[in-house]
This record gives sequence, structure tokens and C-alpha cells, in this order.
Amino acid sequence: MEFIYYFGDVFSPLSFALLLGGTIGGLILGATPGLSPTMAVALLIPFTFQLEAVQGLILLGAAYTSTVAGGAVSAILLKIPGAPANIATTLDGHTMAKKGQGARALQLSFLASAVGGVFGVLLLIFLTPVLAQWALAFGPSHLFWLAILGVTVIGSLDSDSVVKGLLSGCIGLWLATIGFDDIMGAQRFIFHPSLGGGINIIAALIGLFAIPQVLTMFAKGRKTQGAEVIEVQKHSVGKAAGELVRNPRALTIGTITGSIIGLIPGVGGQIAGLVAYDQTKKFSPDQDKFGTGHPEGVIAAESANNAMVGPSLVPLLTLSIPGSPTAAVLLGGLLIHGIFPGTDLFDNHPDVAWTFINSMLIGQILMCIFGLYVAGLAARVAQVPQSVMAAVVLGLSVFGAYSVQSSMGDVYVMACLGVMMFFLERYGFSAAPLVLGLILGPIAEANFIQGSMIANASVGMGPYFLGGPLNIFLMVVVAASVAYSVWTELRTRKVQNAVEVQS
Repeated sequence: MEFIYYFGDVFSPLSFALLLGGTIGGLILGATPGLSPTMAVALLIPFTFQLEAVQGLILLGAAYTSTVAGGAVSAILLKIPGAPANIATTLDGHTMAKKGQGARALQLSFLASAVGGVFGVLLLIFLTPVLAQWALAFGPSHLFWLAILGVTVIGSLDSDSVVKGLLSGCIGLWLATIGFDDIMGAQRFIFHPSLGGGINIIAALIGLFAIPQVLTMFAKGRKTQGAEVIEVQKHSVGKAAGELVRNPRALTIGTITGSIIGLIPGVGGQIAGLVAYDQTKKFSPDQDKFGTGHPEGVIAAESANNAMVGPSLVPLLTLSIPGSPTAAVLLGGLLIHGIFPGTDLFDNHPDVAWTFINSMLIGQILMCIFGLYVAGLAARVAQVPQSVMAAVVLGLSVFGAYSVQSSMGDVYVMACLGVMMFFLERYGFSAAPLVLGLILGPIAEANFIQGSMIANASVGMGPYFLGGPLNIFLMVVVAASVAYSVWTELRTRKVQNAVEVQS
């Protein structure tokens, strides 16, 4: 219970002011397309040079927490995920906004984020030593199978057809190979200088989600605008809280999934949200409602991506192994102040470690309060005429893609992927599986190559990748995921055929 002793340090004037500033700033940065949590934290590191170590970490931790949640704002209102972690939020959140339920979707997202975030930080507080050893058990072979599991999730994610979902994922896996091979340095599919460094995930994210929407808006023209005015429905926080309580399945699956995936080094919050969304859909009796503006989809995705924040810091603080890209930036913030995380961090610098963790707990609550305050106002974005909205979204997309690396090449990549996705959507393909394949490709490839090197120098490929309890368990889950996706599609088609025969 040592953390209680340092709880009051969070409320010292400067520390609390930094916590407030980091939370509000993180929400704004998170809602800005192109500014991921990793970039937001990296941008704030120079401001911590003149601060004490604990104060600098409070600022960075608050920004990390609120940026992940703030990404839901643009995901819901504009269908532009503020970060990869918010991809799954667009699937139902934006549909709710188009129905005038933007305030309801935002309120549910911030409440679910707070619940998942608080649970994740409590895990960080009470189970750090145990969880650190569990995280250490994941080697290259396990991470490879985990990436393959993510690929199998693609089959039923935001797609009416398992085949089309898997094909979208395969396109994403191919896009992930573009660039230089990390091991041999060989060029792969570099037919333009802009592709030399591969496809940047943020530029791809904006292009695949935002550009098809912009093209659709422009294609409709201005003549239809009068018939498409959206009436924004008011929604109280009390009703949103009640709705959250009435959906314990989505909240529980999202929180637990996010906590487990956040603990595994190198996986990241983008996988947590998508896997939680998929599992909630599979366990729900209302599977057909997902993708049509179903609140459970928003609750599952947002509770998962914030629940991963706390556990992602477990391997960082105890083993010096960053659990996510943002945690790697936080590691830099620690090292700048001469603090080396590891098993003795809580013995040598308990004031820094516990005050930082406590500030993240308070930050989750502050993030929820400020998020709920702006939800009703932000939802009015839906009333902007689509001709104006298209121009605004296009401008934000160009800004977001360019700001990642200050490169026009990323803007070209964004535009090309967006046009490609516009035509693919016409044939029933979805952006979410494609993005998931693009994210998982490097993870699967890097761990397979690393595992192959270890296997060839030890027990061999077969025993290394196919042996061991954890490998076998993950392979069984992969097979079950594929089988369930196929069975669900066949059952749905059977029901649809029966209805058509009766009619």
C-alpha cells in the first residue's frame, strides 16, 4: 500500500497544474488527425527539461492517457481515427454521429475509457511484479502467433464476407512489406521515392478512412444538402452512465482484452481496440447491429484502448522493456532525468514511480470530466453542411499526413490509398481489416525472422514455433477464431435464405 503514502504529492500546486494542462492538451492533440499519442508525448518532452523528474512524468503521463481517449472525438465525428487505437471506434461511433447521436457516442466513449483506464492503472499498482514476469514469458514465437491471431480476427471484422475481410487483410499485409527489408536491407515494391521508408501507418490511416468519405461527400454534390441536415439529439450524462451499466458484457470484454494485450510488449493499443470489438461482437446476441451504430461497439473499443495504457507501462517500469511505442518515448523521458527503470526503481525512486502512477489514476478521472463537458458541444459538428465538412476533412487530412514526418510523400501515399479504398468499398471491402493487416504485418514478419534465427541455432523451426503450452494455446485460439468466423457467416446466410423463401 506504499502508493497511498505518495498520493498527496499529485495535488501539489505545480504537479496538479501540469496534470490539468496535460489532460486538456492531450484531449486536443488526440482529436487532431495525425497526432498520435506517441507523437504527442514526444512533442512534450522538451517542455520537461526544466522540470523535476516526477513533474515531467506527470505531464507526459497525462498527455498519454488523454490523447488515447481524445482520438475518439475525430473518430466519431469525422470518421478519422485520432490514433490507430481508435480504429474500431469509427465502426459504430461515426454511424451514431450520422444519426444525430454524436453526443451519446462521445459520452459513452469517455465513460468507457475512464472505466477501462482506471482498471488498467489499478492493475499497474497492485500486480506489477506478477504481471512483469508474465509479460517476460512472451518470446518471438508467441508474438508471431499473436499477430496471426490478429489476422484471423480480420475475417469477421466490419465485413459481411469472411473472404472479403481476409482479402482486405492480405492487401494490408502486402502494403506492410513495401520499403526496405529490416534484416537484409533489400528493396521491396519501391516504385516511387515516397515509398522508400515504407508506408507510414498514420498517413495510411487517414487515407483509408477519411479520403473515401471526402470523395463520397463530393460525389453527392450540393443539390442534396437540404435533405441531409442532421438533427443533433441531446443526451444526458446520466443516461449514458445508465447505458454503460446495462452493457456489462462489452465493458468487461473490452477492459480485460485491453489489459491483457497492453501487457504484451510491442503489440500496442490499436490491436486491443480491434480485438475487443471483434470478441464483443462474437459474444453478443445482436451481432447484426454492429457496424450500424451499436453502442456496444463504442464501449468495447474505447474501454480496451484505455485499459491497455496502465499495463503497457508494467514491462517499462520493472524490466526496462517498453510495452508500446509511447512507452518507449516515456522511457526516454525517464532517462533524460537520470532515472533508469528496472527492478529497483520502486526501491531507489519510490517518490517518482508512485507519484507518476497515482497521477495517471487521477488523470483518467479528469479526462472523463473534461471529455463529458465538451461532448455535447463537439457533437454539433454533425450539423455542418457536407459540402463544408468535405473541405474541412480534406484539409485536416492533408495536415495530418504531412505533419507526421513533414513529408509530401506521405500526402501522396494518403491520397493514393484513399482513392483505392473508395473503389474497394464499392465492392464490399472494408478499411478496418486492411489497416489491421498493415499494422500486424511488421509485427508478424519481425518476430518470425527473429524466431527463425533462434530456432535454427537451437531446437529447430518445428519445436520452436509449434511446441510449448503457450504456442499450442495460441494456435488453438487461431483455429477457433477462423472456424467461428466461417460458422457465423454460414449461419447468417442460412437465416437470410430462409427469410427470402418465406417472403
